[in-house]
Parts: sequence; structure tokens; C-alpha cells
Amino acid sequence: MGIERIIDTTTHKDDQEEQIIEKTLRPTNFAEYIGQQRLKNNLKLAIDAVKKRDDGTALDHVLLYGPPGLGKTTMANVIAHELGANLHVTSGPAVERAADLASILTNLQNGDVLFIDEIHRLRRTVEEMLYSAMEDFKLDIVIGKGPAARSVRLDLPHFTVIGATTRTGSLAGPLRDRFGIIHRLEYYKEPEIEQIINRTAKILDVKINPEATKLLATRSRLTPRIANRIFKRVRDYADVNGDGIVDTKIATSALELMEIDDLGLDPADRNMLTLMIENYNDRPVGLNTIAALTGDEPSTIEDYYEPYLLQLGLLERTPRGRLVTNKAKKHLNML
Repeated sequence: MGIERIIDTTTHKDDQEEQIIEKTLRPTNFAEYIGQQRLKNNLKLAIDAVKKRDDGTALDHVLLYGPPGLGKTTMANVIAHELGANLHVTSGPAVERAADLASILTNLQNGDVLFIDEIHRLRRTVEEMLYSAMEDFKLDIVIGKGPAARSVRLDLPHFTVIGATTRTGSLAGPLRDRFGIIHRLEYYKEPEIEQIINRTAKILDVKINPEATKLLATRSRLTPRIANRIFKRVRDYADVNGDGIVDTKIATSALELMEIDDLGLDPADRNMLTLMIENYNDRPVGLNTIAALTGDEPSTIEDYYEPYLLQLGLLERTPRGRLVTNKAKKHLNML
């Protein structure tokens, strides 16, 4: 088993209260959505053009990709709200059969938005059905079996698919080509994370000092979801061990309790880097070997550990495997 992480970009579906708070904190329009300015400018232009034409056509299909926790699901909600359209949400693993997709598509109305999270995990048969639905707004279904089977083509309303993925390279080429708008969500800048923390504090009615806001922003891995999660844990600490106001002292104590260091690394990050150094030193390490060392799945290492460590220059990818940098060794006092 891997180490349980406080700094985690996954959503915890088993915690109802967390889910409710998460939805409350999500912006609903471009004005409230902080960061990703280039993406917002391009989407706003495309949405304004669709509204101005008002000819019954839908917004081009949108593919959003990048590390988890940067706001792909939130942006899907914003797009639907800005379009004034109904949003239908599903995920790649949830659509197991072609019949499941057919059921979803035939229930759409003209102009609706279908958000597919983890779209790279769609099964091949489902994916192939989606091709004609996205390109021609037609749905080909087979009725009957054996010699009596016949193919029927149904007309679909004009709709927009918004796909979200952390692995754009895993998408089949024909599916990727059917998206008219493709954008990568970038890591946020610290001033943007500070704005997000201040917005969250205002919504949750928590007083926070500017110095504490800056401190939390530096430990949030440049990721809004993590910034909000850390803030909620610090708020809990302030309620129990103080007067509810988040100042630098409270924030520092809470971060020490969570074992989040000045680069935003948690025990799981440090454990992985330390094991790689102790066992392999300057030799590259394969993904499966790292997973065996930490007790995590290879996909977990690739999706949740690596992006930020690579961003910081603490880890390198080489043709022979992953390599811990001198910067990481210095940070861990192992140089």
C-alpha cells in the first residue's frame, strides 16, 4: 500500500460534505474563473461566435488536457453555463457498452453539452460509435441478431462534447481529430493561487492574513484543487487550536502537522524520491520498479506524482527510466 496523501489531486467521492463544498467553490462563469487566461480568451471568442450566429449549430467539441486538479471539470461547467446549455456528465470508465452511450446521446437536446471525464478510458467499441455522433450527429445502431440484423441510422441533435484527460497521448487519433478546440491547462502561478485561496476563504467565511495566504500558495503545488484542500485542513486547525483566524503561525503549524514542506512535497513524494536515491542513486529507474518500491500503481506514479516533480526539476525522464536530480538530493539533504 502507498502512503496516504493529503496533497492529492483526486476527488474523494466517498465524502459527501467534501463534495458539496467542492461544488460550492467552483466558479460558474469566466469572470469568476481565475487563471488560464489564454484558454478563457479562446473559449470566450468561440462561445460568443456561436451565440452571435444563432443558427442552431453547437460549439465545436472541446478537448481539455493536462495534470489533474487544474480545473478541467470546472471549465466544462463554465462553458455550459456561458452557453446557457444543459450539462450532462459522465466518464470514460462509466460508459461500458455502446448501448450506454446510445442511451446518453438519444437523451440530449439541441445545444446540450456532454462532458466526458477521463475520455481516454473509453472502450474501443464505444469510441467508434462516438466518431459519427461527433462528426455527423448521426447514431448508427444495429437492431436484431444474425441474418435478420439491420443497421439503423438515427439523427441526433447538435451537441458539444467536452472531453477531459490527463493523457492526451492515449487518445486514439481519429477521436482526437474530431475535437475542434484542443487546449492544455497549465499549472497556475502563485499570485493566481493566492486569489483562489482568498476567494475560497470569502465563500467559507474564514478570515486569513495576506502572509498566510502567500504561505499556503507556495505549498499548494500550483494546483487549485490542492490549494482548496489544504486551506480547508488549515481552517479546521484554526478552529480547533485558535480563534478561527488563519494567520502565519496557525498556517505554519498546520502545514507541519500535514508534513508538507516548503516546495509543497508531502511524505509520499519524499518517500518515493528517497527510495529511488537509496536503491539506485544516479541510475535511471523504470516506472514499474518505482511502483514496486512505493506500493503504488504505475498509473498513480505517472499521473499524480510525476507532473509536479518534473515541473520543479526534481525528477527527469530519460529513455532508460526516471532519474532523481541533484536539486532533489539537495532538497532532501542527500547530496
